[in-house]
Amino acid sequence: MVSTEWVDPAPTRLDDYSILPTVGVEEEFVLIDPVTDAPFPGNAVVAAEGRALDVHLQLELSQCQIETATPVCTGTTQLRAELCRARGRAAAAATRVGARLLAAGVPPVGPAPRAISDVPRYRHLAEHFGLLGQQVICGCHVHVGVCDRDLAVQVSNHLRPWLPALLALTANSPIIGGVDTGYSSWRQVLWARWPSAGPPPVFESAAHYDAVVAELLAQQAILDPAMIYWDVRLSAHLPTVEVRVADVPATVEETVLLATLIRGLVSTALTDVRQGRSAAPVYGHRLRAGYWRAARDGMTGHAVDMRSGRLVPATEPIRHLLEHVRPALERTGDYRDTQRAVRTVLTCGNGAIRQRRAFAAGTTHDLVDMLARSTIGGCTPPSELN
Repeated sequence: MVSTEWVDPAPTRLDDYSILPTVGVEEEFVLIDPVTDAPFPGNAVVAAEGRALDVHLQLELSQCQIETATPVCTGTTQLRAELCRARGRAAAAATRVGARLLAAGVPPVGPAPRAISDVPRYRHLAEHFGLLGQQVICGCHVHVGVCDRDLAVQVSNHLRPWLPALLALTANSPIIGGVDTGYSSWRQVLWARWPSAGPPPVFESAAHYDAVVAELLAQQAILDPAMIYWDVRLSAHLPTVEVRVADVPATVEETVLLATLIRGLVSTALTDVRQGRSAAPVYGHRLRAGYWRAARDGMTGHAVDMRSGRLVPATEPIRHLLEHVRPALERTGDYRDTQRAVRTVLTCGNGAIRQRRAFAAGTTHDLVDMLARSTIGGCTPPSELN
């Protein structure tokens, strides 16, 4: 998780939001055997090596997953450096124990792993929900500083219409077990099994948010508040809004792009709330259809326009998103870089497009090799940290 030492906290009053709030990012990764390309069930030993390299690696549900987290960042330059540091050192820790680090939403090769991390909470989850060892999915969670909880739930309401576009932009899990699923984000399909996954409800207040959480607990649909898996949620331990809709992006630059867009969305929402503008209403069935389209088509094919409900080219909502956050990003000088980053993804494709391209052109090993190189592109190579 993002460091609990939330220095430089987000402002507590609407009038204080003259600049973009602080941001932190968590990324989940698959560990891969470099010989077989199958998932490598050794996250505990990788985490131990990470401590020697001065990077904290969190154990995830499956033994073939780890998670990194940045400290609180105030700008994109700092965030990029922290993401590179975390990915580079995590890759070095994996290399030390004979594994590779992959930024992919699901393992692209090999049989479904079954081993759960030896953590009491994860064992309890497996007993209650069943067959969790096969759910190896890796996402990216972006925390944006919003100290007031009533304000945070209003931000959540404003973010709902943009979640399918963020998913389409970052889709990075088309291939699992050496098979093309037909989806751009198979992670999203697997993730939907959880009773609290998906877009958040519309909330009237923080008290309403807490009442819904309490009801899910009473129904045993969740076992603890940490099992609130909505794609926008209030952090239980930090003064942040956490956005969880994305596959883990294939590259550092795509993660920076994702975090910058989300921070821009939060800043824009805060401005709208300050000026008395309500969140745009979105029908539940339309949002669900938008999610399905984003998971299947990604940046190819079609998307659902959240305003009209009509099918539009898949890239159109992404362009609308960029224009929506433009004033917020221009205030901090981030707009031009973000515009270039969006153009790069639109031109070169997102992770799903590039995975399919590599899969069609070569072997599954070529695909894994491409993903491993992309994961640490621009970062200090593991060989220089060993």
